[in-house]
Amino acid sequence: MLEIVKLGHVYGTGPTAHQAIADINLEVAQGELVSLVGPSGCGKSTLLRCVAGLIQPTEGEVRLDGTPISGVPDNLAVVFQDYSRSLYPWLSVRDNVALPLSRKGAGRAEAREASERALGEVGLAGAGEKYPWQLSGGMQQRVSIARALAYTPSLLLLDEPFGALDAQTREDLEDLVLRLRTEHTMTILLITHDIDESVYVGDRVVVLGRNPGHIVADLPVVLEGPREQISTRATPEFVALRAQVAQLVREQINS
Repeated sequence: MLEIVKLGHVYGTGPTAHQAIADINLEVAQGELVSLVGPSGCGKSTLLRCVAGLIQPTEGEVRLDGTPISGVPDNLAVVFQDYSRSLYPWLSVRDNVALPLSRKGAGRAEAREASERALGEVGLAGAGEKYPWQLSGGMQQRVSIARALAYTPSLLLLDEPFGALDAQTREDLEDLVLRLRTEHTMTILLITHDIDESVYVGDRVVVLGRNPGHIVADLPVVLEGPREQISTRATPEFVALRAQVAQLVREQINS
């Protein structure tokens, strides 16, 4: 569903040029959730921006459903870490969620219905008349997720979406993403610094190295049964994979 082929990107030119990522090859199947982890400066955000069509890579290409991405695709949505800057404070929660639906030509009634449905799915039924600044950080990020959900993307990109939240809220939203992925059969690419999170939510964990950013490992996550914050994290399989990913990231930091 998503193909990243020999992807590379250089910022700037001449002696000040910086190679952020190089020779990245990755395939993500329909309905799969892939976690991307790595040390700071390994090009995770650059890779995501290339996939989102926000920047044009200097090498290689990204294909979505077999079509090369040359701009922001219509069937893609992004949830960023900084929810306070991604929501318009002068728009109601409902209008924030409905905003991108105009790109699909949705009428006002259709957009309102989709917005209310998405808010209900993320546990914010009845909050549509409020404004973002009236909500907690976790609730604001739920609004961001609802906005992506209302757009019904085939590919959802999550750029460290829970990094600024407290531990309990983070766990609640991790479980929300797992539930929504199952219910909507969405393909998800998650960028995260949190190693435990990468293993808990992912079907695969892809570890990036740096100088320039490149893939050093692509690890399948094999965890039995529905995932649950306490019991899943206590299983030998989770502990072993978490340690393996942590070791790989540590090696990249020290290299």
